[in-house]
Amino acid sequence: MTSLWESIARTHASAAGVFHARAGSLALSSLEDNSALQGKLETYRGRSVVLATHEQLPSAIALLELDGIARRVVLCTPDLSAEALAAVAAQAEANVVLKDEIAQSPVPCHPDRRGSEVTQWILLTSGTTGLPKLVVHSFESLAGALPRRPASAKPMVWSTFYDIRRYGGLQIYLRAVLGGSSLVLSSAGEPVREFLARAGAAGVTHISGTPSHWRRALMSGDTALISPDYVRLSGEVADQTLLDSLRAAYPTARVAHAFASTEAGVAFDVDDGLAGFPAELIDKPGAIEMKVKDGTLWIRSARSATRYLGAAAALTTDDGFVDTGDMVELQARRYYFRGRKGGIINVGGLKIYPEEVEAVINADPRVRMSLVKARRNPITGSVVVAEVVLADEHGGGDTLSTEGVKNELLEACRRTLAAHKVPAMLRFVAALEMTAAGKLVRPSA
Repeated sequence: MTSLWESIARTHASAAGVFHARAGSLALSSLEDNSALQGKLETYRGRSVVLATHEQLPSAIALLELDGIARRVVLCTPDLSAEALAAVAAQAEANVVLKDEIAQSPVPCHPDRRGSEVTQWILLTSGTTGLPKLVVHSFESLAGALPRRPASAKPMVWSTFYDIRRYGGLQIYLRAVLGGSSLVLSSAGEPVREFLARAGAAGVTHISGTPSHWRRALMSGDTALISPDYVRLSGEVADQTLLDSLRAAYPTARVAHAFASTEAGVAFDVDDGLAGFPAELIDKPGAIEMKVKDGTLWIRSARSATRYLGAAAALTTDDGFVDTGDMVELQARRYYFRGRKGGIINVGGLKIYPEEVEAVINADPRVRMSLVKARRNPITGSVVVAEVVLADEHGGGDTLSTEGVKNELLEACRRTLAAHKVPAMLRFVAALEMTAAGKLVRPSA
């Protein structure tokens, strides 16, 4: 059994890197003879602990301290209501909920971090309605396949728009600390410009986010504040227009989009500049196996979660595959993501993937992002409607100008899509709502 702290020490002899947060920075080496838990580390040994801090830095520190010590660590984000937090704590059989008890400036106490537990890492699913499911991971399922940077390698500084208490952000956190790299943490509600300025000042070399995060960054006009070597997208469908826009913004960077989910883990990343992924990855033997069943992507991997905590529903099938719920379609030896299985719009019995329509709208250089959804209709049951955010230089024009853009966008949809997929209404909005996980807020199915 190896804990997170022991893995770092084994790789680097001592903790390396720095956590850069909005309120200040912390060198990981300062934890070697100090504790953010103020000398109480032994009181958490074998216990179930909920981390519910507002800022990410205290949770980032506590993860280093508690893995191998606590029986279970539950990662909660600040968007969770008090009622939901209480329900999560009850389901996790939590002995303690940590909020302000975690010091962002560790105090001297010579902590004993010898591992005695195989700690369960509990992540919450990012559904927008109802209580989230609690997904059980281990340190090995989360980090076992992550690379460790050789001591001679070029120093890296990681950053992510994600919250590290969600799966996508946690992967970046683990990449950084296990690789001896520094990490720039975002902050809830932080303006894009401020975050990118902090990341740039820290010398960020590797940065990740959802497609919606990156569209907001492009909309801000502040992408030049960073000069990364590596840009990563995950969590939503990455369309060709967005990939091309990021390539233009960062011409020397490697731009990759990855597929991962809280339950299935990381399946692959693609850095050939194209949307979708090669068909050769399907039914290919290896540590990560993928198959397409009824148009849906299924994954079997040692990086998948173990189970749902306290849930009756099984996470995997009898043969170990996880149904991702993501629909894919094969075209010319490449699979393309079409959308979530539960997000299909039904128009008179005909199915429509919102992301397919959004890709057509987003292909127009005057568009920064769009959201396609259903509106009830007494005849067809539903019709397709679209909300569109224009780039700044096109969003403040007169009514005649914007009406012309609307007509051209609808005409592009008519040329590209079947008639039932063309939006019956398209309207321009100043912004689109995003979830705490950095994804577009979509109506419940």
